[in-house]
Amino acid sequence: MYRMRFPDEDPSKATRRQLLGMEGDRLKIFYREESARTGVPWHGRKYTPGDFDSGDPPNQGITSAAQCMYGVAHAVVAALGCSPALGFVHSGHELSFVLDIADLYKTEVGIPAAFDAAAEGPIDVGGRTRRLLRERINDTGLLDRCVKDIKTLLLPGGVDAEVEDAADQVNLQGDGGAEFESGIHHGVIW
Repeated sequence: MYRMRFPDEDPSKATRRQLLGMEGDRLKIFYREESARTGVPWHGRKYTPGDFDSGDPPNQGITSAAQCMYGVAHAVVAALGCSPALGFVHSGHELSFVLDIADLYKTEVGIPAAFDAAAEGPIDVGGRTRRLLRERINDTGLLDRCVKDIKTLLLPGGVDAEVEDAADQVNLQGDGGAEFESGIHHGVIW
């Protein structure tokens, strides 16, 4: 997951805390770059849960972008039958994997859309961000990229791995490793 975020670095020797710090530093730099690109003043990431309107325009845009990206990632994770709670970077949350996947694209797709929307003015930044994201998700083929990236992360052979299309079979396991067909009452009927 970190290799996808930092393709020019070797994160294998870094601790989890160091990796999280690297990610935080990467985002701070990116926010400043987007501020300079768009001319939107940046005073740091500030978000108060449940109080969207308290944020300044770029923070409102970033919050809207994050929520949209989480929705897109959740749809792809669910469509592929993956567990939304499987976490690499995020952990301990029922949507850890969703957050991980969405974060792969935030600097390329989400945050630029947020700053572009904020550059248009302070009214309806959230709505403009969502509309810009819809266009950029389509233009970048983001859904297909999410599928490929998830397969790369989870399948031993990556995107090109052969996946058997056989139907799932659920069995019951008994003592000594014996398996029993599911859906059948194997006990005594009372």
